[in-house]
Amino acid sequence: MTEIQTVTEFLAALEELDIDRALGHAAPGMTYQNVPLPPARGLPAVERTLRAMARHGTGFEARVHSIAANGPVVLTERTDVLEKGSWRAEFWVCGTFEVHDGKITLWRDYFDWATFLAASAKGLLSAALSAARAPRTRPSRGATADAQK
Repeated sequence: MTEIQTVTEFLAALEELDIDRALGHAAPGMTYQNVPLPPARGLPAVERTLRAMARHGTGFEARVHSIAANGPVVLTERTDVLEKGSWRAEFWVCGTFEVHDGKITLWRDYFDWATFLAASAKGLLSAALSAARAPRTRPSRGATADAQK
């Protein structure tokens, strides 16, 4: 498997929220970082981070626009989509991966925090509008009378 294939398989596993399969592409000493947040160093820390993201989210998509490799380094330009119920945020991400012996040793993502926060706010507004437009069901008069008995 090429370095690019390793990265695309890793991202595909994350899209399916299959953390075990994703971790199969990770080296024991892998480092994962969303710059400028502190890095998760080592497989146990990366696993905790990925499982927390999967536990708190209901969906993830990585739309890869460009991908290139130079030896062990794989660069991606993507739109990441995060979902939690009806909330959805789409934002631009550039990622750097290093792949050695078929395993990812480094995953570092860079994105603009202002864009991420704007996408999050847009997702909240959209979720709120969807909830406000949802038809409200009222119990029928018979159901209310039955409940009072």
